[in-house]
Amino acid sequence: MQNPSEIVSSVRESVTSAVESAAAEASTVSTAVSSHVGDFIRTQRNAAQVSLRELARTAGVSNPYLSQVERGLRKPSAEILAQIARGLKISAETLYEQAGILDRRSGTPDTVAAIRSDPALSERHKAVLLDLYESLASHPVTPTPEEHR
Repeated sequence: MQNPSEIVSSVRESVTSAVESAAAEASTVSTAVSSHVGDFIRTQRNAAQVSLRELARTAGVSNPYLSQVERGLRKPSAEILAQIARGLKISAETLYEQAGILDRRSGTPDTVAAIRSDPALSERHKAVLLDLYESLASHPVTPTPEEHR
């Protein structure tokens, strides 16, 4: 039979091990999300043919900070993501989804990305189209036999 101090010591070791394991897992998830949003920002910046320096200036962040975000070394706040989105002329919602702050919309990711990246649409039009698309995508209609012909 163990004495109380041995039991306490054993419990402490178990808790410490569990905390360290959870912290390591959280760090891995955080790094993966940071890297993913950074890759997305770089891709959007390159597609818009905007330099890192220009985006940093329009977003109101430093060049080194934006570079670190793109490389997944920093995890930007929602406010910084909104500033970067403004600089990229995309919706903040897009970056929030990439960063895991918002749930992804239903539907095909390519369709959602195409709507969001269309420069001819205002942010309001994009939001309405995405809402409509999400509604249609979440309730698929089964084609009738006549439509198959």
